[in-house]
Amino acid sequence: MNKALKNPLVFTLFVLPALFLFLMFFVYPIFSSIYYSLTSWNGVSDTVKYTGLTNFKKALGDERFWISAKNNGWFIIFSCFVQVPLIVLFSLLIANVKKLKGLYKTAVFMPAIMSTAVIGILWGFIYEPNIGLINKIIGLFGVDPIYWLSDERFAMLSILITNAWQWTGFYIVMVLAAILSIPGELDEAAKIDGATGVQRALRITLPLIMPIISIVIMLSIAGAMKAADIVIVMTKGGPAGSTEVMATYMIKYAITNFKYGYGNAIAVLIFMFTLVVTAFYQLVIARRNERIEY
Repeated sequence: MNKALKNPLVFTLFVLPALFLFLMFFVYPIFSSIYYSLTSWNGVSDTVKYTGLTNFKKALGDERFWISAKNNGWFIIFSCFVQVPLIVLFSLLIANVKKLKGLYKTAVFMPAIMSTAVIGILWGFIYEPNIGLINKIIGLFGVDPIYWLSDERFAMLSILITNAWQWTGFYIVMVLAAILSIPGELDEAAKIDGATGVQRALRITLPLIMPIISIVIMLSIAGAMKAADIVIVMTKGGPAGSTEVMATYMIKYAITNFKYGYGNAIAVLIFMFTLVVTAFYQLVIARRNERIEY
């Protein structure tokens, strides 16, 4: 058995299935999208007309595309500056619970295993202007009903809150696992030295879980760049395109309007924007780690 494992041919045979799947479902779709983004193909006919960079010029000159890109930016900002701090806070609170810790972990994780369609419909009822829970509560204080999903001022914020509610529990479990893996001796030593709970959280826990927080931020950025399903379920990009994101913008042109070439150009731009954002974040994290080591 050991002799067989040392044979390079054996390793190659084990790698080939995974390599085939990687090439088939990752590399090929990327190059296929790049190819069709340079054409005016409608996704149905056999005729594929080469148009060069026309689709990219059209997209970059389209105001609606930049609105959708801005909305993806709102997803990233909300995730990094609102959702992540709440994730860390709730993780710290649950980690210090003495009883029913498993119940709290299960409760916060439940939304992550639910279908996005179900969550979108559920929150659609919560945001409903006449019978929705939120308007019922604010109505007790004399506030007029707010049309959360049909008012351009509130529609994007409503989707951001719903999306955060769905995925916060998933990330809490990740951060909580990192917190619980910290040796208890460190916390006990800090207690003996007179450190308060807040001081222990800021000086011991947070620095030790920064790697997992960085992963959470990276996953949040990736999720923000591909957000589509929650928007489709709740607003379909409305009202007046105010909640359109790049993925829904792409779907409307590629599938609904049969502009497959233009839709692939949007897909390539999404891919490029994601690479730029993640690369920028990685550079920031790398520089931060260098300063810490120094």
